[in-house]
Amino acid sequence: MAKKTVEDVDVAGKRVLVRVDFNVPLDASGRVTDTTRIRGALPTIRYLIAHSARVVLMSHLGRPNGKFVEGLRMAPVAKALADLLGRPVATAGDCVSPDVEAQVAAMQPGDVLLLENLRFHPERSEGPAVARSLARLGDVYVNDAFGTAHRAHASTAGVAEYLPAVAGFLMQKELQYIGQVIEEPARPFVAVIGGAKVSDKVRVLDRLLERVDALLLGGGMACTFLKAQGHEIGQSLLDAGHLDYARGLLAKWPNKIALPVDVVVAERVEAGAPSKVVAVDAVPPDWRILDIGPQTSANFTGYVRSAGTVLWNGTMGVAEIPDFAAGTQRLAEAMALSDAVTVVGGGDTAAAVEQMELADRMTHVSTGGGASLELLEGHVLPGVAALADK
Repeated sequence: MAKKTVEDVDVAGKRVLVRVDFNVPLDASGRVTDTTRIRGALPTIRYLIAHSARVVLMSHLGRPNGKFVEGLRMAPVAKALADLLGRPVATAGDCVSPDVEAQVAAMQPGDVLLLENLRFHPERSEGPAVARSLARLGDVYVNDAFGTAHRAHASTAGVAEYLPAVAGFLMQKELQYIGQVIEEPARPFVAVIGGAKVSDKVRVLDRLLERVDALLLGGGMACTFLKAQGHEIGQSLLDAGHLDYARGLLAKWPNKIALPVDVVVAERVEAGAPSKVVAVDAVPPDWRILDIGPQTSANFTGYVRSAGTVLWNGTMGVAEIPDFAAGTQRLAEAMALSDAVTVVGGGDTAAAVEQMELADRMTHVSTGGGASLELLEGHVLPGVAALADK
């Protein structure tokens, strides 16, 4: 999976077209409220500036569905990037057009230009014509957007057919750490999987169970496995179509799969709802499981403390509601204190760790939810396959 990076090509004076993932949240006034993804791309951008490249950045933002949406323009993102870089970041009025080509041609070494939202035009998502148009803006293509690498779009894979294509530092880091935990983990190798549905992670579960020393299950997913064991789960989330699958895994891997022994239940999924801790065989019929309990947290953190590698994807409960975030918080704190290689999957898990201000104490926090899962499943990501091999 080793790919050439920006360090393997001469970028001095060249137009370097960089796919970044600046799909960041904006508030009502248009201000960027979380710069995590922007900060993730800074090492690559700074390297290119320092080596006298003309840096042309491209990204999507939100879901404008092929239409111009004033509230999804890239200008606020450019401002946030400029603040982080400490230097101007110009914006373009489009992503491909003669005017944009002229703007790129006028750039000087060290200049940074952010193209307009790629998704303002439906035809800009994929297709060779679009890829050729984008390629006219660069001499070298760098993909630093791991979060979109599972999409075979013009800006992620197609443009690589027309330009020398290499990985940015963030992409390299993602491939290094996620690849390492799957292929060469320090042992014991512990995976913690949460989230809502079993169906979303069937291939991940199958692949991990062949490799891990222990698989800890939490979140809504654990409810299906508890039901498969014969426990009452009340009104909890249930993936009924995968009960037989869960029973099969429990029968095949009885010594690898660890499930909750106690849970936090509540009458409603909302802050302030009546809640209590109960054993997994004492869930009231009209209540819902919304977090792992303290004994389960102690059990899971025990696995983490003795691990050589910990891979975590999926929160342990409804962590966006503070009442049901304790299990996720305790797990994150245990990982932060661990001497293990700790890799956090993207999406809700990464957001939770960032909110808890523990991200910088993990070995790696992935920027790509869907891409992380597909890589863990063993898929070849189009945006990665298109890059030059070492």
